[in-house]
Amino acid sequence: MTQALQLAQQAGQLGEVPVGAVVVVGGEVVGRGYNRREVDSDPLSHAELKAIAEASQKLKSWRLSEATLYVTLEPCTMCAGALIQARLGRLVFGAKDPKAGAVGSLYNLLKDDRLNHEVEVTSGVLEQECGKILKDFFVALRGRKKADR
Repeated sequence: MTQALQLAQQAGQLGEVPVGAVVVVGGEVVGRGYNRREVDSDPLSHAELKAIAEASQKLKSWRLSEATLYVTLEPCTMCAGALIQARLGRLVFGAKDPKAGAVGSLYNLLKDDRLNHEVEVTSGVLEQECGKILKDFFVALRGRKKADR
């Protein structure tokens, strides 16, 4: 999770919502990502999707059943769907997302037995640190917007 937090800081330095993610298999990081929606002008450029894509390329497989994804913020519906499609083995996340979280806050897609795959979930890892980087980012953003007005 520490590496995911470092990636989140990189995203924040670019003016992106500071979310970072790493994919680990057998103790080795095989994928990394951070939010790049603004930089890439791409609504799909979420940290989780970037990390999953890199891991899949490195492992030469779209099936990530032996992988654990560490991400600083609870995944949204799009990212939770991608975790199911990738057959991810385990998800570990830091801060909950009460406005868009799809792993327990608003929805619980990864534990929906109507779907063809369920993902083991651990939440609250470095929750304070993960929440603080997001809170600090949005406080600064609101301050900049207020100053611009």
